[in-house]
Amino acid sequence: MDKLIRKWWWKTLAVVLMLYVVCAGLLFDVPRLVILNETIRVLHFHVPMWFGMILLLLASVVYAIKNLSNPSPKNDIYSLEFANVGVAFGVMGIVTGMIWANFTWGEPWSNDPKQNASAIGILIYFAYFILRGSIEDENTKARISAVYNIFAFAILIPLLFILPRLTDSLHPGNGGNPGFNAYDLDSKLRKVFYTAVIGWSLIGFWIATIRIRMRLVQHVTEQ
Repeated sequence: MDKLIRKWWWKTLAVVLMLYVVCAGLLFDVPRLVILNETIRVLHFHVPMWFGMILLLLASVVYAIKNLSNPSPKNDIYSLEFANVGVAFGVMGIVTGMIWANFTWGEPWSNDPKQNASAIGILIYFAYFILRGSIEDENTKARISAVYNIFAFAILIPLLFILPRLTDSLHPGNGGNPGFNAYDLDSKLRKVFYTAVIGWSLIGFWIATIRIRMRLVQHVTEQ
């Protein structure tokens, strides 16, 4: 991971991809779907942020497991900062989703099962940060928060991808509601959307690596 952080090519790729996503997402033609119309452009920002969140939180869990098997401040810092940026992406995903919902569903929050599940998932991770702040001993904090992190991610996945499919939901692909692929025959959306998933994920990891380096420097100076 350290070698990857120092490489520049993937950061350049992230910038290029995001420039394409912003320009294409806002300017390219989109299919004229009932109700959605121009609001479907939010797809390139709302959903990819959630993909980025899942990948960042997965990276956080990986380092939490590494920290349990091989305790070190470095592993704890990696796990913490990936979680920080992942949750930030989750919050942005909820906000952009609320903006989209306001135009398509008539209100920003309609107690849709996936909306509620997403909010619960974010609150679970807020509790993770509160837990860390409540423990003074660094070793105990790292160990307990690592265990909590693993369980938080294990709860998040069914909250987002399983439970909403078991009940009625306004979200595409959930509760019997068809997904975008079922009625979107325009490939232009896919070209921008898949690029956005990669671009937002890389941006998220870039932000996390910057925070990690800052935290590592702070840790060394405090020794």
